[in-house]
Parts: sequence; structure tokens; C-alpha cells
Amino acid sequence: MKTWKKNVVAAGVLVTVCAGIYLNWLYTEDMQPVSIEDTLNSSQVLDDSMLVMSQDGEQSAAAENLSNNTASDYFAAIRLSRQEARDSAVSLLQEAMAYDTASDSSSAQELESIVEDALSEAQIESLVIAKGYADCVAYMSDDGISVAVAAPEEGLQQTDVAVITDIVLSQSDYSIDNIRIVEVS
Repeated sequence: MKTWKKNVVAAGVLVTVCAGIYLNWLYTEDMQPVSIEDTLNSSQVLDDSMLVMSQDGEQSAAAENLSNNTASDYFAAIRLSRQEARDSAVSLLQEAMAYDTASDSSSAQELESIVEDALSEAQIESLVIAKGYADCVAYMSDDGISVAVAAPEEGLQQTDVAVITDIVLSQSDYSIDNIRIVEVS
């Protein structure tokens, strides 16, 4: 009797998904594809004139702007990657907790650890940015903590490393041997 009910539920879900796909196709069939120029302003779309070096061998202002965006894109990509990995781990742990009948589950402890790490990383990033650095991403693991910092024009100096290390030591339980600071240019 239970297998019959499971099959009916699975068939219902399958029909619902297929109906949703069909309706999506039906309503988007006559829509024109969106041009990239429609979604981005003209300064964000590169053309051939922006990719050519000037006669003196210096980069144009658009190329310099592109290199500045590359560093910010790096930080955005790292944050997105970290968040996706964390979300995946949280969903797996929540599923494990749903099927686990023991009251003192290791899944709950792991979930709490992930949340604590996320809060610590956010605090470290906020404090580093508050100290005047353009951007920062911190990543905690069992081995240590890695802090990627947007390099100032003159690069990271020993005083910069000391300031960032002090922030990490005050916001985490890691020793100085477990801290890695990476300069992103």
C-alpha cells in the first residue's frame, strides 16, 4: 500500500514539473532575446577601441577601470563561492539532522560551527575594511585562516600585515602560525 502512495506522489510531482516547464516555454516562446547592451550601460561593454593600447604603451582609462573591476570581481567571486559551499554544507547537515534521531547530534555541532565561522569571517572582513583597505575576504578552515586583502598602491607593508594579523587574532582563536595574508592586486 505504501509503494502505491509513493508512486502516486512521484507521478504528481512529475506532472507538476512538466506542466511548469511547458507553461514556461509557452510564455517565453515569443519573447525576443535580450541584448547585452540593454542590460549593461555603455561603459561596461568593451569594444575594440577599449582593448587597444595607446601609442606610448600605456593602458587607456577604460583598461585601467577594467583592471580595478578585476580585483572587485575576484572578491565577489570568492564570496559567492564561499557562500555556495557553505549553503550546500548547511543543507546537507539539515537533512542529516532531520533523519538523525539522537538528541546530541554531531550535525548540530557542525552546523553551529559553520555559523560561528561565518560570523567571525564577516567581523574580520568588516574590521579590515574599516581600517581603510578597499576590500577583504576571510576564509576559516581547520588548518587556519586565509585573509585576502586588496593591495594598496604601494602594496602591503609590514605594518599592514601587523594590523590585519591583530584583527584576526582578536576575532578568532587561531594562533599567529595559522594566519595567511594574501595580497590581491
